[in-house]
Amino acid sequence: MSRPATVDFLQIGEGIELRRTVVRNEGANGIVFLLHGFPETLYAWQGVVGALAGDYEVHALDWPGYGFSSRPTVDRFPYSPADYAQVLDRYIQKTGIEPSRLVIYATDIGALPALLLAVKTPTIARKIIVGDFAPFNRPQFMYAGLQGLKTGPAMEQVRANMNGGRDQILESAFTMGLPKEAHFEVAADFKDDMLRGWSHGPMTPVDAFSQYYSHFTRDQDYFESKLADLTTPVKVIWGEDDFFINKEMGVELAKRLGTQLKLLRGIGHYPHLQNPKLVAGEIRTEFE
Repeated sequence: MSRPATVDFLQIGEGIELRRTVVRNEGANGIVFLLHGFPETLYAWQGVVGALAGDYEVHALDWPGYGFSSRPTVDRFPYSPADYAQVLDRYIQKTGIEPSRLVIYATDIGALPALLLAVKTPTIARKIIVGDFAPFNRPQFMYAGLQGLKTGPAMEQVRANMNGGRDQILESAFTMGLPKEAHFEVAADFKDDMLRGWSHGPMTPVDAFSQYYSHFTRDQDYFESKLADLTTPVKVIWGEDDFFINKEMGVELAKRLGTQLKLLRGIGHYPHLQNPKLVAGEIRTEFE
């Protein structure tokens, strides 16, 4: 029997406190860890959590810089994919999650950290599901506007523009590039949570996102150089109509890993918001 989801805070190191949600289940068939992307918070997973809660123990968190987790200054926490990998590792160690029972579903900024951790610790999970992110430095497969966040003269201007466009980001990012008939509404409490958490602490999510991107090429190149060392089972799921990261990025990743690729027809960059039951179903298959 599952218990109601709890939302609390977990200290995982000096200056890093994470807001998280956990669903406990006495008869759990396994453990699921959900890792969000930009500009989301843990509330992005409400639909997926609801579909899984009856059978699994489920964890989700706000990354540092997002929601109501800590936002340390960049001299203390650089917000790189490699730093987020350490956050994930500390969370798993701190909570005592049993890796042999764990499936990680990671999207957008959450995916590369999960894979970086798996390169270092192959037994971190029984399966990692990733999608709609940029594992490699392939500008031709990425939305051109994102490239400006990488190191270069335009970085600060792009960050300023994005910070100034908060309302537009939260209103339109989730359906960007989808035909009008495929548009969907995000839950009001999720949108409210993003708005309330936007200015929590000295950095906005855009600032954290920009810092992530400033280290992105370095960590992408490192991951690509270590691809042969990745032995943790991986499944790749991609929104076929992803506007921000072209599906060809997922095609290349799956091919080079020699693993399964599932393209979700009619789905954009945020499958877990657009069709949470579909995503929950993909996670369930990894426990069968």
